[in-house]
Amino acid sequence: MWKNRGQTALFQGLRALLIYIRQGTNVTKDMTVGNPVKLILSFSAPLLVGNLFQQLYSMVDAIIVGQFLGVDALAAVGTTGPLSFLVLGFVMGMTSGFSVVVAQRFGAGDYDDMRHAVAMSAVLCTALSVVVTLASVLACWPLLELMNTAENIIQQAYDYIVVIFAGTFANVLYNILSGVLRALGDSKTPLYFLIISSLLNVVLDLAFIINFHMGVAGAGYATVLSQLVSGLLCFVYMAKKFPILRFQRKDWKFQWATCRYLLKIGSPMAFQFSITAIGVITLQGAVNSFGSVTTAAFTAASKVETLTQQLMSTLATTTATFVGQNLGAGKMERIREGVRRCRQITDVSSLAMMVLVFFFWRFFISLFITGDQPQAYDDARTYLFTIMAFYIPLGWLNIYRNALQGMGEAFVPLMGGVMELVMRVVVAAVAAPFGFWAVCFASPMAWLGADIPLLFTYRRRIRALCPPKKEEETAVQKETKLI
Repeated sequence: MWKNRGQTALFQGLRALLIYIRQGTNVTKDMTVGNPVKLILSFSAPLLVGNLFQQLYSMVDAIIVGQFLGVDALAAVGTTGPLSFLVLGFVMGMTSGFSVVVAQRFGAGDYDDMRHAVAMSAVLCTALSVVVTLASVLACWPLLELMNTAENIIQQAYDYIVVIFAGTFANVLYNILSGVLRALGDSKTPLYFLIISSLLNVVLDLAFIINFHMGVAGAGYATVLSQLVSGLLCFVYMAKKFPILRFQRKDWKFQWATCRYLLKIGSPMAFQFSITAIGVITLQGAVNSFGSVTTAAFTAASKVETLTQQLMSTLATTTATFVGQNLGAGKMERIREGVRRCRQITDVSSLAMMVLVFFFWRFFISLFITGDQPQAYDDARTYLFTIMAFYIPLGWLNIYRNALQGMGEAFVPLMGGVMELVMRVVVAAVAAPFGFWAVCFASPMAWLGADIPLLFTYRRRIRALCPPKKEEETAVQKETKLI
């Protein structure tokens, strides 16, 4: 029954998609004019839905694995999360940096340089895919051992993550193309493609795990194939519907100057993700030491955490695009206003998510963990209640980091990532002997530590871009001067 319903939904989605591609129009959005709040909300809404659907990749994997293959299989998939973040986060950071450059040149109205930046981004992404795939596939087993992965789950963990790493190209393809679309102000199209690929992921997950008995590796194949579909759909749409992206031979002429600038912006963002991921790996290793049940609980809670933080991530991406376009257009006061509004919306949404988690945590955890598992539920609640108390400073971290990256600032966001790494490693190491509850404070302390350099640097940069206007002399001061 599930198969027929899934296929029907998939075919209906594909039919709607073909109509959209055939009838769609150029939907670039100029964020340098108009009401900043309206622009932020209209840009963020489809992006938020898209991010939620993107999370379905890992969430559906975890739900289906947990429901049909058991707690050990869930723990195996969950323990690979930090490794996936280490490698695919590096990719995401690099492609995000490339899209910032595209947004800056689009905002400046320099479409020739913008196309050249997109072309050079494609060249760099191809090389990135080859290098990252080879390195990650060869290193995944030693890394699993380094993370203290339990013997009863390490083989399943390897079977899953090696498939994900082998399909790195699909992840790179989607991230760079969707990043370019968002840089041009189009946050809707990636959403439509993600909906289709997410439906496909559900169908393939169930087929590979239940029908073909492929185990946890089946979830990995479903994820990679679904991501590949979303990337190819972005490519077809951009080729058909964006005249400003119709390349000429000169756009593909290799220039080191452009590549160096792309890497200057992209590399620190990529290393920032990877440095943060190293801290998460350390945290995962500390969690693994408490056994597979606690690992499964941490996995389930982490999925809930990621889901409830999607609005923060959405506003962070919006901030980078808004700042990048307005920097290119030379509209500095709009940068200050846009960042302030993004932060305010993030504060309100963080409070809302804290309330949601407080009242519905058990329902969310039950999606991943079946049967009578009191320890798993207790550990999951402990983690969720600890981290959600720090959602507001986490929102600030996302906003100010992306604002600085939109300004072309690379070093300080990287140092913020280093601060996160140091805090996670230190707190996880010190807290582990006291129990799992103490380890739960590792991420909140990392967020607070990273906030300090980011907030300080943003205030300094925005004051330099928008110096305070000199107050007009009062009549009394003028009279005094005359006397």
